[in-house]
Amino acid sequence: MSDVNDTRKNKLDRIDEDYVESGAKRVDQEDIQEVVERADEIRDKFERKGPLGRFVEDGKLFVAMTRDYWHGNYREVPYWAIAAVVFTLGYVVTPIDLIPDFIPVVGYVDDAAVMSVCLLMVEEQIFEYKRWKMTEKEREGQESTVENRES
Repeated sequence: MSDVNDTRKNKLDRIDEDYVESGAKRVDQEDIQEVVERADEIRDKFERKGPLGRFVEDGKLFVAMTRDYWHGNYREVPYWAIAAVVFTLGYVVTPIDLIPDFIPVVGYVDDAAVMSVCLLMVEEQIFEYKRWKMTEKEREGQESTVENRES
C-alpha cells in the first residue's frame, strides 16, 4: 500500500506552476468554448464535498471570467491567464488525470492542487476581474434605475 501512496505523492509533486503553464500553452479556442459549454458540470464538481469544496467560489469565478472572455465582454485579461484558467477547469472536469477522480476522496486531491497553483498564478487577474464585475453590476443597476424612472 505504501507503494501506491508513494506513486500518488510523486504525481502530486509534479503539480506546480510549470505544470499549469505547460498545460495552458496547449489551450486553444475550442478548449475555451468547451469550458463555457460545460460550465454547469464544472460548477457541480466544485460543489461536491471533498478537496474541491473549498474552491467553490474560485471555481465559479474562473467559469464566469472564462464565459465573459469568450463572449467578448471582458478582454482586460492576458491570454496566458485565461489559458491557465481554462487548463485548470478542463483538468478539474476530466475524470482521468494524474490521480483518477473515481478513487474516493484522493481522486480530487490533484484537482485541488492544480486549482491552488492556478489561483496563485492568476491572483492579480482574478482580483481585477472581480473589480470589473462589481463595476458592471453597478452600471447595470444604474441603467435599470433610469429605465424604471422613464417608465
